[in-house]
Formats: sequence, structure tokens, C-alpha cells
Amino acid sequence: MIPLHDDNPTTLTPIVTVGLMVACVAVFLWQIALPPGGFERAVYAYGMIPAVLFGERELPAELAAIPATVSVVTAMFLHGGWMHLIGNMLYLWIFGNNVEDAMGHGRFVVFYLLCGLAAALAQAFQDPGSAVPMIGASGAIGGVLGAYVLLYPRARVLVLVPLGFFFFTWRIPAMIVLGLWFGLQFLNSALAGGQVGGVAYWAHIGGFVAGMVLILPFRRKGFPLFAASRLPARASGLKPKDRRATVMPKRRESRTRLPQSGRAGPRRGPWG
Repeated sequence: MIPLHDDNPTTLTPIVTVGLMVACVAVFLWQIALPPGGFERAVYAYGMIPAVLFGERELPAELAAIPATVSVVTAMFLHGGWMHLIGNMLYLWIFGNNVEDAMGHGRFVVFYLLCGLAAALAQAFQDPGSAVPMIGASGAIGGVLGAYVLLYPRARVLVLVPLGFFFFTWRIPAMIVLGLWFGLQFLNSALAGGQVGGVAYWAHIGGFVAGMVLILPFRRKGFPLFAASRLPARASGLKPKDRRATVMPKRRESRTRLPQSGRAGPRRGPWG
């Protein structure tokens, strides 16, 4: 089940969400442009390694480019391959703009970094002696998903569902889409002790929980929890200048249907 988009318009231009996506893509292009062996060296130099973070091990001098504590941040912008990057950016684009809308630009930056920090620590404490670097924006994006599910659990998400050789689309509530995503992180973590195929499932879990907690103090006034999707200004009869003051539509309005618009990196993980 792959999310394609939601029915939740925003009142703010998601400049931070777009900026984060541009930064991740730019860093990945830098990674793949490195000379042979450079990709893997960059992962070890700028990825978060639990054993190094907790002082149990040290990187060789040629890889110790930054303090271990800073790697918690730099790891959020590295990715292990094209599919790793595309999957993360898809989720960030679909759900990040609405969370940014609920917080404002400045708060969203702080929120995103705090969720990424919580995700990295969750993975690190799960296996503090690990010498495997964790990279990727998934933990921070997990925080975005956790915030979204409390803000708009009834918003409709268009998902692509594969069925053998056929694909079909289906609009289902965000609570189901994101609830299944979170449940799969627990299931996969339980099956393989936190890592399956190089994926840092505990980072996903930690980020998601952090997002659910942090949305409470970070949301702006006028953005209640457990709301339906927001209707665009043209559907609610408001002029564009009134959008910023728009409150959640009434319950009966939330039922209105909107028109439809029609990893080649190092083999080690985990990819956050």
C-alpha cells in the first residue's frame, strides 16, 4: 500500500517541507558523485553509529569528520539508495505540509529535528554496542506521521494497492494508513530484533511516538486534534484572504467529497 496524496489542503506554503526535501536530494546527489569507496566512507563519517555515539568505539582518524553528537543530525540527510530516498520524500511531501501548516515554519524545523533526535536515540539505545551506521530521514518523518495521525485521523489518503500484476487506488482514512505503517514497524522489529534488511525499525517507532507527543505543544492555536480534513477555501465559501483565519469545518461539511485529480549504496544499514 503506497500513499499517493491526501485530501488536506494547506493555508501556508510548505517552504520548510520543500527545503528539507531539496536538502536530502542534494546530499544524496553529493553521495553518489563521490569517487569509488566515497559513498560508504560518507555513511560512516556522517551516519549515526551507536557505539561511537556512546563512546564505546572510535572512528579511524580519516573518518572522524565531525563530533559523534553532530552525526545525529547529519544522518537525517543521508540515504542508502534511490528507493530509500524516494520513499522517504514521498511520505514527507504528502504529510509534512499539513504538519508544517499546523505549526508554522519555525516550529516545524525544531519539531522535525527533535523527532529525528528521538528516532536516533531510540535506535541507539535498542543496540548501544552496534557499529553499524544509521542514516536516513525516516525517523524524523515518522515524527511527522505521528503528528499527522493526531491532527487529521479522518483525512482521506489515496493509496495505491498492488494485487498481483494489477494495481488499484483506494481512499482510506489516515488513521488506517498510518496505523498500519506503525503496526508494521513493531511487527518487523519483533520478528528480527529491531533490524530487517538493514532497516532501523526502532528509529521509526521512536520518531512516531515523539511526533505524537510533540504535536501537543507545537501546534498553533486553532488546530484541534482529531479533526477531519480541511476543506479548501473555495469549498467553504471563504475568500483567499480569509484562509489563515479558517477553523475546522463543521462535521457535516467534512463529509463533502472533493474532486479527484485524476538503495545502490553500501550494503550495510540500517537505513532510517
